[in-house]
Amino acid sequence: MSAYFLPSDILLPDFHAVNGTAWATIACDQFTGEPAYWSTLDERVGEQPSTLRLILPEAFLDETEERVPVVQKNMEQYLREVLVRHQNRMIYLERVQSDGRVRRGLIGMIDLEHYDYNRGSRTLIRATEETVPDRIPPRLAVRRDAVLELPHVMLLIDDPERTVIEPIAARAETLELAYEFPLVQGSGAVSARFVDSVGIGRIENALNRLISPERMRTRYGENVAPLLFAVGDGNHSLAVAKASYEEIKAAHGESALYHPARYALVEVVNLHDPAIEFEPIYRVMMGVDPDDVLSELEKYSFSLHGNAAPQQARFLSAKRRGTMHFGNPSAQLTVGTLQTFIDAYIKAHPGASVDYIHGTKAVEALSRAEDAVGFLFSGMEKDDLFRTVIYDGALPRKTFSMGHAEDKRFYIECRRIK
Repeated sequence: MSAYFLPSDILLPDFHAVNGTAWATIACDQFTGEPAYWSTLDERVGEQPSTLRLILPEAFLDETEERVPVVQKNMEQYLREVLVRHQNRMIYLERVQSDGRVRRGLIGMIDLEHYDYNRGSRTLIRATEETVPDRIPPRLAVRRDAVLELPHVMLLIDDPERTVIEPIAARAETLELAYEFPLVQGSGAVSARFVDSVGIGRIENALNRLISPERMRTRYGENVAPLLFAVGDGNHSLAVAKASYEEIKAAHGESALYHPARYALVEVVNLHDPAIEFEPIYRVMMGVDPDDVLSELEKYSFSLHGNAAPQQARFLSAKRRGTMHFGNPSAQLTVGTLQTFIDAYIKAHPGASVDYIHGTKAVEALSRAEDAVGFLFSGMEKDDLFRTVIYDGALPRKTFSMGHAEDKRFYIECRRIK
């Protein structure tokens, strides 16, 4: 079998004895500015088995030193008393979102040898946004001595013909039920089934077809390195898994190739699933002279001599509104063209900053300040994602949002990494 996406020994509690709603926990990087969310969840879970006891919410990263030993101790206890191993399994998952739509995915493991988060990588698995090195060490401290991993990484495949996941969905009722329960209020529900050997074989064949030379050439152009998985959510979590594996390789040499940390448990989702929506994340520059920003941006626009299609962005300030045109950009996306300018401007102007904003109304409100200027632009279309990653490398940070916080992946499955 190919090493692109594999069955795994998946650990789950016995949901006849364990409350699934209490067990499942939202991804650790959600509600980071709302510690009350996590405190309320802690009270609701109480003494029940829960993945909340196996993670470090990023709202409490400043308490890493005290919390990590407790998490690791809980992992050992759950291995002994709570978790049941399902050997060499792959899971088909249906996630009912907060809006009632159903997102379909597959849970299995990837080989980290095929993944590189650095810009310009040509591996089969690539990051979609810039990885911030400073975000890795505190998360690596959690994983380094952990015996379990819990995935909230979501990988995307570019499969408009719906050849990988959807055939499994069509025969889901014939598959063995793994679990089914509502999530915490406002987050929908989950239903999962174990994929049989026939389905696993079909998944492998379909994934191989996605990266055949003929399809890559037809869909993306000549002489491009095949890209199978683009990280849709959990960029930094997957980067931490890679960093941990590289530490093991450095310590153990070739024997690390047989270490379970070589692999990472993930969920794979079709980019073209109707439940997946991309929402743009806009920019508002603060602590600036809006007239100077717009003057410099106009000069920057004339300096561009790339081959990408023309772009435009609306600008808003307390006194001016209009549209800036970029006739010959180098970046494939407007947000990339803007971000390059913004980064350079902030570096040259102490006191200037940028905020990343969801929703046009918030941009309108913030841009009324005398020292602010906001930018609105078209969001990235689904068909642009893989092409942009292939040609530009990782996208600028905060390029798009994929769903609301309540609809992010929940921790349910576990996998042993030691």
